[in-house]
Amino acid sequence: MQAVISFARAQLGERYLWGAAGPDSWDCSGLTMQAWADAGVYLPHYSVAQYAAATPVAVRDLRPGDLVFWASNSSNPGTIFHVGLYIGGGNMIHAPRTGVPVKVESIWYWETPDFFGRP
Repeated sequence: MQAVISFARAQLGERYLWGAAGPDSWDCSGLTMQAWADAGVYLPHYSVAQYAAATPVAVRDLRPGDLVFWASNSSNPGTIFHVGLYIGGGNMIHAPRTGVPVKVESIWYWETPDFFGRP
């Protein structure tokens, strides 16, 4: 998982752009897709589909490289709208939104995450 995290760390400070998957701008699922692709694992470029492609895990079982998801309905993964890459210590790397670059942030910085997955 170190390759996944190293790739994401190398993108810190790059801009958010909806629908982008690099090399100089990212949206949330584009960043996680490319980070895992760098390690040879295919993920689709859509957060709902990334969750569907992952093995669900509990928050207590998170490991670096796992994906953290937010949804508008915490009982329906079809409503996922954001994904970040867990890096350990309660933190993630993510491409948050327009005007905010790729950054490290606590997974608890905003709303409580709803789903967790391991590609």
